Formats: sequence, structure tokens, C-alpha cells
Amino acid sequence: MSRAQYVIVGAGPAGLNAVESIRAQDRQADIKLVSVEPAYARMALPYYLSGRIERAHLLTADPAYYDRHGVEPLVGQRAVSLDTGSRQLRLSDGQVLAYDKLLLAPGSSPTVPPIPGRELPGVHTFWTLDDADRVIQAAVSQPEALMVGAGFVGLIVLSAMLKAGWRLHVTEMLPQVLPRMLDRAAASLVSDWLRARGVQVHTETQVIAIQETPSGRKRVLMESGSQIEVDVVIVATGVRPNVDLAQAAGLQVESGILVNEYLQTSDRNVYAAGDAAQGPDRLGGPRAVHAIQPTATDHGRLAGANMAGQSVAYPGSLSMNILDVMGLHCVSIGRWDARGLESSTAADHSRALYRRLVWEEDRLVGAVLVGPSPDLALVNDIGMAKGMIQAQVHLGAWRRYIESNPWDLRRPFTAARVTELLLNEPAILGPSRPRIYRFRDLQVESEFRPTHSQLLRARPEALVPPIPAPPLR
Repeated sequence: MSRAQYVIVGAGPAGLNAVESIRAQDRQADIKLVSVEPAYARMALPYYLSGRIERAHLLTADPAYYDRHGVEPLVGQRAVSLDTGSRQLRLSDGQVLAYDKLLLAPGSSPTVPPIPGRELPGVHTFWTLDDADRVIQAAVSQPEALMVGAGFVGLIVLSAMLKAGWRLHVTEMLPQVLPRMLDRAAASLVSDWLRARGVQVHTETQVIAIQETPSGRKRVLMESGSQIEVDVVIVATGVRPNVDLAQAAGLQVESGILVNEYLQTSDRNVYAAGDAAQGPDRLGGPRAVHAIQPTATDHGRLAGANMAGQSVAYPGSLSMNILDVMGLHCVSIGRWDARGLESSTAADHSRALYRRLVWEEDRLVGAVLVGPSPDLALVNDIGMAKGMIQAQVHLGAWRRYIESNPWDLRRPFTAARVTELLLNEPAILGPSRPRIYRFRDLQVESEFRPTHSQLLRARPEALVPPIPAPPLR
């Protein structure tokens, strides 16, 4: 009996989790991993830029990892064409790979607007490891930089540069920063927070050209008529899913590669995962691209298991963005920007606190949360809001309580037994496991203390006693 042939395109979290999931099911299969770049953690690039970690810490796989998993890595190769009829994938070096099951996890690429001067030295995108290397090499002592685009990626990089002591400007063509993540009220707090830390924020204006000065600096011309001179320009105006290969092969594509609840594309032998996959939505909306690492990880685990013969349905991903802007946590979850739904808001500008909760009857379906770490992340409001949205729990009279007491999510979360609801959900492929790869091959052992055992072994109802709902007012 011949061994199954698996081909995976992409060495990000979706691709590597698929490798481990396939290998857990099929010890004999041939697995080939195709990737233009080495395997590394893209979300850790800002830490590398700020000098907090060394380059080697970014890696998420190495030759020893591939050997242990029996994977043939084809790093530096690009998948250029796909023939689903003959089940063959052609690579940039002319090699043709036959497959029984194929996973497309090619990720996404930065979009660069047609700004005159964008090709000049010192003008960079910041999406790949090579991009990060070029930006670090271009940095001079206490450099001054301009970020074109104040979206999620742009402000991640901006925060890293600020921590490294750079002098900074950021421009955004829309009226607010983080336009696809926060509402206007929340975004204004972020702008104030940045300005208080020395960042020059320019909204409702566009870069129309970039010029090089005799000294080698960059002169950035703005639509408003103003000019800004800097050492480095970073273009962070968005990313797009890498769908060209799938589209050329005749697979169904909208904003991403369409997949069903088993992560299959319109061809049953081809699966898709991660940033390029448009899959089921946890809240029952239309299929969506949720380009976040938790979704990529779940996609990879399920796609790998289903490729290897299981039949595990995916309950859907949840839209969620969490961003730390120099100690100010910014969060949006679920249907935070849905039109036609009721919402309740609260703000404390003296402490840069804001929250907007979106309701569908008595169910929380979306949230925007902004606040300094001690007021938000460290009290676990993010996790409790996410839990209530994910569980789609009916809060009953507790909705009125939250609207009257928006800074207290703990009582409603506990009373609605959200922990129990989530614990009783069927686990996708069982409990998640730590990735096998570790930097310098260190194997981390977890020590479970008695308190951990109590949480893991006790019945949920023993941990979360019911609390009477507050009286209606």
C-alpha cells in the first residue's frame, strides 16, 4: 500500500500546526512543506525591531524539527501553479509535486499604494523577516520615521519603534487611527495617548510623494501641503490574502479562499487555512477572513486532521484584535461594528478608559475595550468579554446590570456560568498542546500544582456556584 502524499503551502502557524496534526494521525505519510520564507513568528517581529529579542528567537522550526516530523522542507520555493485535475503543484524551480491532499496556507501580503518615490532606499514595508532586517539596518542613532497607515500592523510597528527610542510620525487617510478595529471615540483616546508620548499623529491626509534630500533623508509630501522630513518611511497601509494561486486554479474565491466547516475548498482534495482562508464565523455570520493567529492555529490543526482521514467540523472563528500601544490595551471582539444593533458605552477620559458593548437582545455579540494594562488586561476583562461573546450566553437581567455597571463584568460572567458553558463545549481535537519546537531545542515541562489539579479535575458546577440575577428595576 503506497503512502499518502501531503503537500502544505506555507510555514506559518496554520502550516506547522497542520504538519503536527497530520503526523499525529499518520506516521508513514510523506509530507512536503513549501514556503518562500523560513518558518518564523511574524507577530514577534516588533520585539526583534525593538531589540527585545534576537533574530534566532523568531524561528518556529529548524532542520531538526523537520527531521523529527519526517517533513521535506522546500524553503525558498514558491508555488506558481496548481492543477487540481491531475493533483499537481508546480514550484518556482520547475519541480512538480503530486499530492493526495493539499493545504493552501499562503498567508497574506502587504498592499503598497502607488506613491511616487515608494521605491527609494529607506522606504520599507514591514511584514516579512527580510523587511525587519532592512528596517533595522536602515536605522541610525535615534532615527526619525514616518509610518504611512495607522492600522493594526502600523501601530504594532510604531509601538516597537517608540520603545527603541525612535522619533515618530504617523499618517492616516481616514479621520481616525485604527479605523478597522476601533470606533471613533476609542480611537481618539489612542491618538491622545500617542501624542502624549511624543508621536506626531496626522489624520485625514494622504502621502502624495516621497523625495530624497541631498543628505539622504526622505521628504514626505502630504495632500494638505505640509512636508515631513524623516530618515525612514514605513508603509503599512494594509494586507491582502494571497489567493492568486487558488483563483488561477479555479477554486472558489471571494475575499479569501472559500472553505467549508471541514476547511475544504471547492475541490475536496484541497484545503485552505489561515489568513488566506474565508471560513465559518463563530457568530453565524457569512464566511469571513479572520487573519489572526488563534484562527490560523485552529485552521491548521483541523485541516491537518481532516486531510489525514478524520471528519472534524470547525465551529467557526471569532473576529478579535488585541493591540498594546505603549501600555494602552486596545481590543475589539465579535460584531463590534455591526449596524442596526443596540450598544452601551462608558468612558473615563482621565484614565484613558473606554468600552462599547454591542447587544443582540440579551446576548453580548461585540465589544470595544480600551484601557491601560492594570485597568483592563490584568483584571481579565478582555477574557470575560470574549467568553460571553463566544458562549453566546443569554444574560437576562444581567444585561441591565452591565449597562448600569459597565466596569464590572465579573459578576455577570460568573452568574451566567460562562466558564461552565465553555468547558462543556466539545474540544476541537481534544485539548490544545504546546508546539514541539522550542528555541535552542529547549523542552519546557509544565508543573501542575495542587491548585491546578483542583481546577482541572473539579466539576464546573462546583467551581461556579449560581448567583441570583439582580432584581429588575
